[in-house]
Amino acid sequence: MKTFKIENLLTFSFFIFSVLCFGQQKANENFSDVNIQIRHLEDTIGFPQYKWQMDSILSRIAAEDKIITSEISKALICPHDDYAYAAGLYKKTLSSIKANTIVLIGVAHRARNFDIKDKIVFGSFKEWQTAFGNIKISPLRDRLLSLIPDSTYIIQNEMMQLEHSLEAITPFLQQNNKSVQIIPMLVPYNSFENMNSFSEVIAQALANLMRENNLNYGEDLAVVISSDAIHYGNEGWGNSNLAPFGVDSVGTSKAYLKDLDIIKNFLTEEISKEGISEFNKVTVKEENYMEYNWTWCGRYSIPFGVLMANKLNLILHNKPLYGELVDYRSSIHNKHIKVDDLGMGTTAPAKNTHWVGYAGIKYN
Repeated sequence: MKTFKIENLLTFSFFIFSVLCFGQQKANENFSDVNIQIRHLEDTIGFPQYKWQMDSILSRIAAEDKIITSEISKALICPHDDYAYAAGLYKKTLSSIKANTIVLIGVAHRARNFDIKDKIVFGSFKEWQTAFGNIKISPLRDRLLSLIPDSTYIIQNEMMQLEHSLEAITPFLQQNNKSVQIIPMLVPYNSFENMNSFSEVIAQALANLMRENNLNYGEDLAVVISSDAIHYGNEGWGNSNLAPFGVDSVGTSKAYLKDLDIIKNFLTEEISKEGISEFNKVTVKEENYMEYNWTWCGRYSIPFGVLMANKLNLILHNKPLYGELVDYRSSIHNKHIKVDDLGMGTTAPAKNTHWVGYAGIKYN
């Protein structure tokens, strides 16, 4: 009788323990599920994390960068560096984006860490945290993924969380349109052949979705490509010397002018596959597409993004996009916005031995 009671007691105790453990496990799973719904802010130094910070930044942007325009762009290239250096160009460039749905195409700075290449990277987050509150992921993202081959993309939330090149842009989109939704994607190392092929597949799928949902290019859906221009200097770039022209005023001027030539020759006026292919050849090494030739961090986001945006226009309107330079600036050639009193700062220095260029380009 005593043995029976002990066995029953042990059985009952095991049952209670199992229930508690299972309950805790489910609670942890639910907690994880809740967290995975929202992509949190990654860079809270270069970019704002609070509304009052963003409001202060907006108030400090020069008046000429805040001119309201009625123009509607279908696509554009926008920088993603610290607001202290580039917030004015964000504002000026993004002012012509009016659509409710934005296809956001970003750089994949950490692609090497994840050993990801020859894919387009998506996430499964439902919302992204911003200084203005969360921004929703468009339901068109999941519809898009259902229309494109698995060989085209990978879902990688960790890379999407660590990547800062798109979160920089979202508060300005929200400031333009509180109802805006995004379809974010990142472009890691890709050959030009892949970018050309993937852009065709995704452009066709987007065109089908736009027709299905009666969406107009520019008015309802637009494309925003994230990229900084030249990264120049001989200090603070790891062990690399990124100053082929030297770091005196003559050298920096040559680098500045080369960027302007690249923009003029390949990224503006009538867009063509051939021109974007030439941009690709200038920015990556022909013998190894994973290595820089001219150090634009958008050496993949720009070819893929501009090709895709252009093909979308060709499919929908049977004509190529036309690009126009909004402005070109750099972290050493333009006045900085004061941010240190806002609890913000800069993530890299700005001097002749270490600077970054920024291009704002719009497409219609």
